[in-house]
Amino acid sequence: MRTVREVSAGGLVVRGLDGGREGLEAALIGRLDRRGRLLWSMPKGHVERGETTEQTAVREVAEETGIDGQIIGSLGSISYWFVSEGRRIHKTVHHFLLRYQGGTLSDEDYEVTEVAWVPLTELQARLAYADERRLAVLAAEMLEEMIAGPGAERPRPGPRPRPGIIDPTP
Repeated sequence: MRTVREVSAGGLVVRGLDGGREGLEAALIGRLDRRGRLLWSMPKGHVERGETTEQTAVREVAEETGIDGQIIGSLGSISYWFVSEGRRIHKTVHHFLLRYQGGTLSDEDYEVTEVAWVPLTELQARLAYADERRLAVLAAEMLEEMIAGPGAERPRPGPRPRPGIIDPTP
């Protein structure tokens, strides 16, 4: 079986940063799996020739959600293997945290079944994939630091395992 390497990028676009912790929401996409179940995830897609992963993340978020975002920082990368169409694929997906800049939610992309603004507090329950749930925790920590400001006292979380995630901090 032939092995192929694929690289994608996307991210978690967040709105409500000016309003404090309670109003934070993230744009997620829902896609139907082969069994007809709606699975929620972060928007992402293939890096095009000549694009950086950051450019891809901004473009894919806009294409799949209708939302324009500006990159705040890196959430790291997820790497995994799967088989499709007789090929063994090693895929790496680079994820970024983005600030909402404008636009209106839209599910016009043919690959997307639904789009929704989801309160940050509900991401763990909504996201279908464990690796993306771990990235959402990292995003919440980054946002907490942004909101609290430099030097603010915060409880220090203990170490957590991050299987499947490579380069979790830029």
